[in-house]
Amino acid sequence: MKEKDESAAPRAPRAKAARRNDAAVASISKDLVFRVFRDNPGKVFSYRQLSRRLGVTTKEQREDIFEHLKSLKKSGLLTLLQNDDYRLTDAAAAQAATEPASGRKTRRNEREPFAGMSRGGGRPVETEFGQDPVVHRRREAGFDFPDADGPATPRRPRQEGGGETITGTVALATDKYAFVISEESEQDVRVFTDRLKFAMHGDTVRLRLRGSRDGRPVGDVVEVVNRVRPELVGRLHMQGGIGFVKPDNRKIYFDVFVPFENLNGANHGEKVLVRIAEFPEGDAGQLPVGQVVRSFGKAGENEAEINAIMAEFGLPFEFPAEVEEESESIPLEIPQSEIERRRDFRHITTFTIDPVDAKDFDDALSIQKLENGHWEIGVHIADVTHYVQPGMALEKEARYRATSVYLVDRVIPMLPERLSNGLCSLRPHEDKLTFSAVFELDEKGKLYNSWFGKTIIHSDRRFAYEEAQERIEGLEADYTAEIQLMNDIAKKLCAARFKQGAISFETQEVKFKLDEQGKPLGVYVKERKDAHKMIEEFMLLANRKVAEFVFKLKNRKPRFTMVYRVHDAPDEERLANFALFAQKFGHQLDLSNPKKLSTELNDLSSEVVGRPEQNVIQTLAIRTMAKATYTTDPRGHFGLAFEHYSHFTSPIRRYPDMMAHRLLEHYLEGGKNVEVEPIEEECKHSSEREKLAANAERASIKYKQVEFLQDRIGDTFTGVVSGLTEWGLYVEIEENKCEGMVRVADIPGDFFELDKNNYRLVGQRSKRIIQFGDELQVVVKSANLLDRTIDFELVDNRPDAVKNREREERDAGRESRRGYRPERSGGGHKGGKGGRPGGESKRRR
Repeated sequence: MKEKDESAAPRAPRAKAARRNDAAVASISKDLVFRVFRDNPGKVFSYRQLSRRLGVTTKEQREDIFEHLKSLKKSGLLTLLQNDDYRLTDAAAAQAATEPASGRKTRRNEREPFAGMSRGGGRPVETEFGQDPVVHRRREAGFDFPDADGPATPRRPRQEGGGETITGTVALATDKYAFVISEESEQDVRVFTDRLKFAMHGDTVRLRLRGSRDGRPVGDVVEVVNRVRPELVGRLHMQGGIGFVKPDNRKIYFDVFVPFENLNGANHGEKVLVRIAEFPEGDAGQLPVGQVVRSFGKAGENEAEINAIMAEFGLPFEFPAEVEEESESIPLEIPQSEIERRRDFRHITTFTIDPVDAKDFDDALSIQKLENGHWEIGVHIADVTHYVQPGMALEKEARYRATSVYLVDRVIPMLPERLSNGLCSLRPHEDKLTFSAVFELDEKGKLYNSWFGKTIIHSDRRFAYEEAQERIEGLEADYTAEIQLMNDIAKKLCAARFKQGAISFETQEVKFKLDEQGKPLGVYVKERKDAHKMIEEFMLLANRKVAEFVFKLKNRKPRFTMVYRVHDAPDEERLANFALFAQKFGHQLDLSNPKKLSTELNDLSSEVVGRPEQNVIQTLAIRTMAKATYTTDPRGHFGLAFEHYSHFTSPIRRYPDMMAHRLLEHYLEGGKNVEVEPIEEECKHSSEREKLAANAERASIKYKQVEFLQDRIGDTFTGVVSGLTEWGLYVEIEENKCEGMVRVADIPGDFFELDKNNYRLVGQRSKRIIQFGDELQVVVKSANLLDRTIDFELVDNRPDAVKNREREERDAGRESRRGYRPERSGGGHKGGKGGRPGGESKRRR
């Protein structure tokens, strides 16, 4: 008996055609093929999609389609895009060529050839971008499949009457549907993109409820009440003197039509910012019409892509002229009268410790021994609010920006350079105005006294983290004794925090080594050593004590208004799901005692250190936690185990710190309580801007990771499974944290299916299991800068004959399987996990 080849893939069952005589099989006419394109102007069809639509069952019918496609292309009626994808060349011409003369419509304006396009027709060459049609309309049965052709039968007309109407805000979840969040509904309402009326994320809409699906209410937008930002960033594609912009943001579900007169000099293939000037009134299948506001240059180039990211997230490119003029007009000299009203620390040993390439030094430490043997350690923060006063253009701009943004190759500062790197930067050997928190501690870290107030300092030394670390590790040099003592105290403070229940999860921060043109030469994980942790502990102490001081100024409600940084306890259901996930790796998480939750999480954090699943577990743990935000409600900080916590230590780069400075100064001077509502509004705005900045930072990191791997196509790396979907598994390379996807259809040796409940893929025949945290060898297959996606394939060490046979069987199986839908190019990145949000860095805690 012949032994079964275990390495071969299973043969896919071929669809059985009904028995019939060859003569009874209807041939496929050219008119029938052309009618599919004519009835769907602008839509792209592949050979397989046509075969499904036309019910092809025989080889002869397949040959008919091939011949008709060639003939229609030769006659100019169809355009071949890429591989076997075709689209109608000119919708209006095709309509005119097939309609009776009496039924032909005159061209009402120069955009008429495109007025009849479906929303899916806005992308003239979809495959050039490696994406699906623009709008993913849902199927009648309610199933959302990639590459679904749409309903085979006409859609039911929309019912404008009946149903409750509510108002809410759009939160786009995918390119297929959005959720509308409304105070008038207990649950978020799902709205499919073809019923959104081109509303985008953040827009206010009025929608009509029309029942529920899968236990969730479903509705249709009847009016877009307010559009928050009718601009988007994308790649311009030119065709016949007109343009279409395909958005970079994969959650934007439509393209934008740009007439010739609105191109503003932009050229084919450039990254552009387009402002939508006209949204279609009804559902006539038209696209929004826009105007190019700014071109960033050729897509794929560093400046074009980074500038496009800035525009995509609404980040400013420059300061308004009046802001720059105002900053330049501030005098450098510090008046003697100002010095006299401050506590003078210029004679006390003071230094800064920052990254080697930092220019904005907004915190400094001072140290001196007191007569009682204790140590006085001062945390001195740049007194930004002394220079940036309410009513100034500087103040308005800082409030709007709310935060500095740290992209891979540049900083978008909250304040102009003259302030951030000059007046307010605590540079060495210069007198600087500061707002300080001064603490009396002993060598065991016990706190005896705190003092807060305006000061003046003179930094003796500027340290890079690496220089401070050398002294901690024993280098005998200037200020070694002071740094070692402060490090010992910081360790005691840290131990006390964890004893109180602080969480120790931290994600790894990716850094790049760039050349002069911004091209990444290397990717590495930033290592946090004792010097980083020492600075962090003293900043945490200052932030906590400032918050406690204001909270305790009044011992009953209403308390004095203050800006707090809060972090709520994790949701019980999400925590339970995370515990089940961790259990798959053999880690037990006891959630029975809420008081011991932090201990359990810290123990888990220690267990995974050095293991392949470390980054996956720690990242998902942080994602399980609630997000830290700004508010006037003193709810405490779960992750840090602080009852009260604020942000006081980074006013150069965070507007909430400026608010905290003003409030603290007001109360120190005996001021009355401040109205809470305006402060709360500013807290919400700052939280939103912080979230936006984090997303922009992740987008720039993802872009640079893709660019880095572009020169490493074909290289092999060791990675860890970091995500699973029905269409692919995500793998994070261990050495550089670049994440890409392996298509499920391309996993060698078997056909795999997703087992959602157990976070794994299972081979149909071999029962091989691939799950989160598994270590795999991958080869870089492609790196697409335009889509910011990376594709891997698993290393396959089987004989070439076996691999070739499997490839042939897969191709045959795909064509014969009933209802087969071709995989996307770049497979499923749209709904993937792309950039992983990390933990809070020093500037965000």
